Amino acid sequence: MSNSLLTELSSKGMVSLKPKKPCISVGLGTCGIGNGADELYKALQSLAGKDVIIKRAGCFGFCAEEPLLMLYQSGKPILLFTQVQGKSAKKYIQAALDPRACERLAKTARAKISRWDFRTSKLDFGEGYPKVPEWNQIPFFKGQEKLVLRDCGLIDPESLDEYAAVGGYKALAKAVGSLKPNDVIDMVSAAKLRGRGGAGFPTGIKWKLMAQNQGSEKWVICNADEGDPGAYMNRNEIESDPHMLIEGMALGAYAMGANKGFVYCRAEYPLAVERLSKALADAKAAGFLGDNIMGSTFSFQLEIVKGAGAFVCGEETALIASAEGKAGRPMPRPPFPAQKGYKGFPTNINNVETWCNVPLIVSCGPEYFSAIGTEKSAGTKVFSLVGKVRNTGLVELPLGTSISDIVYGMGEGAGARKRIRAVQTGGPSGGCIPADEFSARVDYESLASMGAIMGSGGMVVMDQDNCMVDVARYFVSFTSAESCGKCTPCREGLSQMLRILTAITRGEAKLEDLDKLERLALAVKDTALCGLGQTAANPVLTTLKYFREEYEKHVVEKRCEAGMCEGLFEALCENSCPLHMNIPGYLALITDNRIEEAYELTLRDNPLPGVMGRICHFHCQMRCRRDDLDAPVAQGEIHRYLADAMHKMGR
Repeated sequence: MSNSLLTELSSKGMVSLKPKKPCISVGLGTCGIGNGADELYKALQSLAGKDVIIKRAGCFGFCAEEPLLMLYQSGKPILLFTQVQGKSAKKYIQAALDPRACERLAKTARAKISRWDFRTSKLDFGEGYPKVPEWNQIPFFKGQEKLVLRDCGLIDPESLDEYAAVGGYKALAKAVGSLKPNDVIDMVSAAKLRGRGGAGFPTGIKWKLMAQNQGSEKWVICNADEGDPGAYMNRNEIESDPHMLIEGMALGAYAMGANKGFVYCRAEYPLAVERLSKALADAKAAGFLGDNIMGSTFSFQLEIVKGAGAFVCGEETALIASAEGKAGRPMPRPPFPAQKGYKGFPTNINNVETWCNVPLIVSCGPEYFSAIGTEKSAGTKVFSLVGKVRNTGLVELPLGTSISDIVYGMGEGAGARKRIRAVQTGGPSGGCIPADEFSARVDYESLASMGAIMGSGGMVVMDQDNCMVDVARYFVSFTSAESCGKCTPCREGLSQMLRILTAITRGEAKLEDLDKLERLALAVKDTALCGLGQTAANPVLTTLKYFREEYEKHVVEKRCEAGMCEGLFEALCENSCPLHMNIPGYLALITDNRIEEAYELTLRDNPLPGVMGRICHFHCQMRCRRDDLDAPVAQGEIHRYLADAMHKMGR
């Protein structure tokens, strides 16, 4: 490989990345578009004229604050604005052109970002104005280490020039120009990269096994099925930086001697499919795919296969069957895909994030990658942080980061009024970790020791309004419905587990059913055919381990403190009341002016309504459905009214 080609690759597109004019970029991922980013982009384009460059970018990850707008000066991102609407486009054009207007806009924005840390800001617009944090000083981004997401939200995902400008395809040029295939495998092994699809199997070993097998065709496959509820890391990575995936797969194909490959992507990701299709066409036209790549003897053909969204197709043998046009059902191993995979040829499958780490390892060296994370879990992991947390979005953090730093640092907790109870990692097959275990580190070994898994990267935060029994029931209902039905333990075991969990949430179970549920879960875990079936019991086993008292309350007291199991109570207010008073009953009687009967009904549960009406904390008002309309029903005043009215009547 000539030095001139490397120079061309590194300089390509720099005009667009470091323009002399001010620049505004808008995040146009699925989340941003859903919140109006496309309308903002059009509004900015119509007002910009020739003095301001308006560019498209991918998703920056801060989903809770979409649409996101980044202001650039001299090619450097200096300010990140959140929740920007199209009707405000003119202000941002003015801010890009006029420093004073930028100062005023930054000052106005302070109210919105008042909880951010201004004390460590590097940006100071002058006396009388607040210091504004750069984007990486915002709590959501503090502590993140962006490797896979290094360019997501910064470059145009539809521009090959911009990808090349930030070093794209330089690793591929290095590999085909000066490295042997085994050298690439050795680099991946030395980097200690593990599969990011959930199992965490060492990628270097997997590649070496594939390289040892010969065939007239050899295939590499990207698993972009991503069927976990609440997980969308792979979608974002493809939407925001598709060439990163293409380069990673091309490097893997070169290392393992493969000449063909495809990305198995769910059809429910239309924007990802669209941008990846364009990236494939552009890469082929530029000579990064196809025959004799970059003038070498290496040839590689890559295409897209769209899946129908079955959860079980996340398992590699089921994915292969689906791509071949068969029912997506797992196959027993051996033979392993590396021996006999797609169409009977040697095949290697890795997920999106695994492939995306490869160009960085080849470019920067394995030492750079392995220095991040822990001894056994090197590098970073991208998580989709969702649920009952202030800051939802994608977070990329060094493996070994504590759960507490993620939930309370990047996520900023659930707010003052709510208490976080648990976090569920690993999707439907993951485990629920209680808040008092949040000091645990996020790595493969630590999560496994608590009964959870890394999974593809879903992280769901739950607060006091979540019932852990109902959480287990929900995930088992999902995996039961998505079971391919091939093996009896998964097909019948999950169905019976769901039956018992449903009975518990309805108050129809007995204490011995808890032991039966645990035995069933362990049996499914030990005997199911594929990894998805073997991990489907994790939500049940972890909630039984950490929240067994909650199960027992459902069974013995017929109560659900979180108020999710509606079969156990008449109304949320009645369920949250420590005395479990019949609130709907006496309210209905008062409405009919049947005061004495209403008072008598309160006495059945509360012998001192006049006193309690003056000192109670009124948990019922915190869960009153009327609060969704105007204001909660003032139960204290009602109790005092009943007691005072009966006193005046001499009763």
